[in-house]
Amino acid sequence: MPDAGSSAPRRVTLIGSTGSIGTQGLDVIAAAPDRFEVAGLSGGSNTALLARQAVATGAGAVGSATASTDELAEAIATAARQAGVQAPSPQLYSGPTAAAEVAAWEGADVVLNGITGSIGLAPTLAALQAGHLLALANKESLIVGGSLVKQAAAPGQLVPVDSEHSALAQALRSGSAAEVRRLVLTASGGPFRGRTRDQLATVTPAEALAHPTWDMGRVVTTNSASMVNKALEVIEAHLLFDVPLGDIDVVVHPQSIVHSMVEFTDGSTIAQASPPSMLLPIALGIGWPHRVPGAAAAVDWTRAATWTFEPLDEDAFGAVRLAKQAAASSTTHMAVYNAANEEAVEAFHAGRIGFTDIVDTVRAAVEDYDPAAVLGGESLSLTALAAAEDWARAAARRRWGAAPTGRPAGGL
Repeated sequence: MPDAGSSAPRRVTLIGSTGSIGTQGLDVIAAAPDRFEVAGLSGGSNTALLARQAVATGAGAVGSATASTDELAEAIATAARQAGVQAPSPQLYSGPTAAAEVAAWEGADVVLNGITGSIGLAPTLAALQAGHLLALANKESLIVGGSLVKQAAAPGQLVPVDSEHSALAQALRSGSAAEVRRLVLTASGGPFRGRTRDQLATVTPAEALAHPTWDMGRVVTTNSASMVNKALEVIEAHLLFDVPLGDIDVVVHPQSIVHSMVEFTDGSTIAQASPPSMLLPIALGIGWPHRVPGAAAAVDWTRAATWTFEPLDEDAFGAVRLAKQAAASSTTHMAVYNAANEEAVEAFHAGRIGFTDIVDTVRAAVEDYDPAAVLGGESLSLTALAAAEDWARAAARRRWGAAPTGRPAGGL
């Protein structure tokens, strides 16, 4: 693999290229053409944007979960005509396996997985099995896949892109594993910081999407409001850095400047600080272990500022405590947690349940789930994870009288 600091640019494949992480990843690559070039692209329903990206980058492989290869080829030809350039002829993939096939494509050095949800597990495993460096923004694939992902990853092959885990990875360079006392993940508190559980019961989908700091997709923004996103990040940190769940804490930091901290055994705490932007962790993820000059703005130390920190109200926001309980229960409980949450978020935005019902739905699924009854003697595998997810989705939907719909397209 070319060194990110060498003369040969790293070839980057972007999974979820039309989403928030993917488009920002393309911005990072475009701003540093001496360091990076696009190898492959995989997108979802926005075929027109995916086609424009393919034309602009000259990607060698392009995949779509929704468009056929003929539709994708036609869209690329149209985008090329509109741009006044000759149409490229990339290798095309389509359907539910497209993302995994593009992630495994041999033309890449690095794969940036920016898909939201457990559908990111297949491309995560495909990228690792192909030997690519994996810059992981799709936390759900690690959380759901657990030891499957860790077993597939060679030492140093898995690099976090979430801002909190990027911060932890940077801070952990300051000491050895034996010197780490605890990890402290910061949370902005979302739009409902300071509200009681009773006050949360009446919030609307529009209010849940009004995040004060970050611009994210619907699912992640809703998860941030409910603190489910932070709960998933706690489990991700546990898996990435092999730190016990009891040694991982969450603190609310509304300014979102300190992205996370590592406390060491001698009493020292190392924090990573930067203005809220995903450009920095994306650049560091695809360039790891090297930094990309000018990737994002730095803190302006010439201006007065106040940073505050406060404990998480776990009575109002019980998602973190529940996730720790789930992760400690079995290897498939977090698949249940995640799938039940995905169903509940969709139901909330459809007006079928209230905001506090999201975590209540997840809690009920986690507490009712019996791996032996659902999986029989099945050991941890994609089949077992899919069965656990199917059970969780059906259990969640029964709470509001809806029929199960199964896994999303392109699922496990």
